Amino acid sequence: MKNAMHGTARKVASLALTGALVLTVAACSNRVSVDEPLDGFTAEQIFQRGEYVLETNPRAESSLRYFREIERLYPYTDWARRSIVMQAYALHRQGDYDEARATAQRFLDQYPGDPDAAWAAYIVALTYYDQIEDVGRDQGLTFQALRHLRYVIEEYPNSEYARSAVLKFDLAFDRLAAKEMEIGRYYLARGNYAAAVNRFRAVVEQYQTTTHTPEALHRLVESYLALGLRSEAQTAGAILGHNFRSSPFYEDSYRLLTRAGLTDDADGESWLREIYRRTVRGDWI
Repeated sequence: MKNAMHGTARKVASLALTGALVLTVAACSNRVSVDEPLDGFTAEQIFQRGEYVLETNPRAESSLRYFREIERLYPYTDWARRSIVMQAYALHRQGDYDEARATAQRFLDQYPGDPDAAWAAYIVALTYYDQIEDVGRDQGLTFQALRHLRYVIEEYPNSEYARSAVLKFDLAFDRLAAKEMEIGRYYLARGNYAAAVNRFRAVVEQYQTTTHTPEALHRLVESYLALGLRSEAQTAGAILGHNFRSSPFYEDSYRLLTRAGLTDDADGESWLREIYRRTVRGDWI
């Protein structure tokens, strides 16, 4: 989860001061032990203690007691409101994604216009994003991560979380393209060229801004040559050469086309020809 909470440093930037305050308080009559009832403390004192524990204790769950007690002892206060999003943050940090998501969503439902709403929405997105693993697994979490990251980007474009959301969105989007490439390569290796074309076409049409586009175009050249569709192979090569001439994949495609007695010029009227026209006009990629 390293770097997962980009921007939260500002939310806990006061922890150093808070820690000093808590240590001072601990030396006085307001000392709070782990099991001591919190009824005699103010909401602010409990909140500060919760922040301090969250910052200094590797087990984020240790801080949850304080934030939850604020809700119980001081409901409908600003401290209670703030404690909800802190609970979501702590739960996310300890990897309890379902509860973190539910808590962050509860905050959004109750306080949609709050300054911390962007943070809560970002936590919801991260509960999906941080569960994305290798491309071989089901991509449902990736789609959910994209959906909620887009929400942060569109609803809170000026927040401190928008830039991080954009970066993570691009990475998650790239994973979807990687999954299509993985399946396409599988079909290609087994001679199922038509099925391979469908996967590589999806990358070219739907994920053209990802890092996988040059290889997808090259694999289309391979697949179409294997199918005897020479015009389509040439056009895929033309798009590759127009956009990624310095790519090793273009060099490989050029060799394949030359060996087949073809050029890397667009030919025919397939779906690739329209993409080529958009490429020439500068509307693509």
